[in-house]
Amino acid sequence: MNEDILTRVQGNPKFKELVQKRTRLGWQLSIVMLAIYYGFILVLAFAPQVLGASLSGGTTTVGIPVGLFIIVSAFVLTGVYVRKANTEFDQLNQEIVEEAQR
Repeated sequence: MNEDILTRVQGNPKFKELVQKRTRLGWQLSIVMLAIYYGFILVLAFAPQVLGASLSGGTTTVGIPVGLFIIVSAFVLTGVYVRKANTEFDQLNQEIVEEAQR
């Protein structure tokens, strides 16, 4: 019985769509995060004076808001994935389960 359901799920075009959409979104968000992080590392390696420059003559440097941006962007990208997973992906998943139980 379980193998029959598994075969129906794997053969369902919606399942293939779900896997494709999740994979594509995962790669897109990973590339964005890697670009942000490695961009920071490259600036740090090749132009550290940019991040060490003072903001408006005070003790706070440009690196502080840039670092905060990197941390916040990780949370935002996670939120994007969770929102997509809780709406579109869960709906597709529910449709797949209902079709497999018929």
